[in-house]
Amino acid sequence: MFRTLPPLATIRVFEAAARHGNFTRAAAELGMTQASVSYQIKILEERVGSPLFVRRPRDVALTGVGEGLARASGEALDRLATAFAEAKGQTAGVLSLSVFQTFASVWLVERIGSFQVEHPGLAVRLDTSDAVVDLAHADVDIAIRAGQGDWAGLTCHRLVPGRFTPMMSPTLAARLDPEAGPAGLLHLPLVSPDYRWWALWFAAAGVHLPAGTGGIGSDLGTQDLEARVALAGQGVAMLNPIFFAAELAAGRLVQPFDLVCADSHDYWLCYRTARRTAPKIQAFRDWILREIAAGPKT
Repeated sequence: MFRTLPPLATIRVFEAAARHGNFTRAAAELGMTQASVSYQIKILEERVGSPLFVRRPRDVALTGVGEGLARASGEALDRLATAFAEAKGQTAGVLSLSVFQTFASVWLVERIGSFQVEHPGLAVRLDTSDAVVDLAHADVDIAIRAGQGDWAGLTCHRLVPGRFTPMMSPTLAARLDPEAGPAGLLHLPLVSPDYRWWALWFAAAGVHLPAGTGGIGSDLGTQDLEARVALAGQGVAMLNPIFFAAELAAGRLVQPFDLVCADSHDYWLCYRTARRTAPKIQAFRDWILREIAAGPKT
């Protein structure tokens, strides 16, 4: 099939200019002059028959026509880059994952060995930073993010719903007044009491949360750290019961009330849609979705 297309070099220039919103930065990335970038864009606009950018004093902005062309160009170049890299064997050996610390610590690290047994030719490189990586530019194959799964350009699979309920050690649970109901928690030390989950859960339980509620005032930031405080009997932590099902089953943690609340920030497996056919991405996706399906659904 004959395709009428501009030269690939012109498409690369346009995609870089659209991504940077600036001809000078695009030129620096491509090792060209700013004048050469402007010339290539002009040729492309003449070929399309419509302006692709609105020129401004310090930058440029895509027109409506330019936005559609930029999206298609970026996806096409991503697919080409992936195909060539895989053909050369450059992407077969290492799977790079960016995973939120909580998910990595309380779920992934206990199971990743089974993935590596299934795929001995893949070395897993794991980054547990809570920073949200830009999969379009970072050297990362797959990210596990918390949110609503609506990120542009990404294919996302929901892994774990956002759920939360108070948990504590059996020793601390013994101090809970059975007659007080959920309000009895206010007489125990709360871990990260200013975190929004506490206010949401108490409101759902019909308990007024007074200002300056006592507790461990610092924000520990991640559920895995907060769970350690709870396991040590030092406070009541607000945790996702799916993550700590084993501790609950073993009796190391106690969930004193049946009330489990929902949060709009679920955990998602994400990768660039343009790379959805990459074998290593498909392998990890299939493995983790199978593992999730076999786990608890609290």
